[in-house]
Amino acid sequence: MFRAFRADWYEKKLSKLTPKEQKRVSGIEQELKKSPYDGKPLGYKFFREKKFDGKRLIFLVYENHQVIFLITITDKKAQQKVIDLIKANLDVYMEELERILKGI
Repeated sequence: MFRAFRADWYEKKLSKLTPKEQKRVSGIEQELKKSPYDGKPLGYKFFREKKFDGKRLIFLVYENHQVIFLITITDKKAQQKVIDLIKANLDVYMEELERILKGI
């Protein structure tokens, strides 16, 4: 089973959701720990999105660390901008995850 970690950006977006949506997201997180490649790939096998209630949960799968890194939650309108931003900063997310893993 994979472990899941949340980026700060993800935490901010999650806190703005309704309690019902937060519960739904929590369920999705648990599903992803068991099946990390669920959802739609976004250009790479390890870069994916999972849709819920008109929103998209964007995450990265790090097979070598057995980790899912939850990056953000977005809507369809901002989706492409967010995808491009994440693709341009994949190394930054890897460094952030490395820091998180060292702190455990």
